[in-house]
Amino acid sequence: MSITIHSTGFLRLPQVLALIPVSKSTWWEGCRTGRFPKPVKLSPRATAWRAEDILALVERLGCLESSSSISGTR
Repeated sequence: MSITIHSTGFLRLPQVLALIPVSKSTWWEGCRTGRFPKPVKLSPRATAWRAEDILALVERLGCLESSSSISGTR
C-alpha cells in the first residue's frame, strides 16, 4: 500500500501511524520527549502534524535504517 504525502499541509494521527508503524502510546511519548515532531492543535479536540515534519522524519528514519543495516553486515 502506497501513501502519498503532500509537501505541505497537515496529517492526523491515523495517517502518521500508517507511515510510522508504532503504537499510539509510543508515538505520543516520542512527541513528548522530542524524538518525533511536536503536534499542532487545530482546535481543542483536533491535533495534527505538519506534513513537512513527518516527511523529514520518514527520511531521517529511512537513513538510520539503511545505515544500521549496512554497518551490521560484514
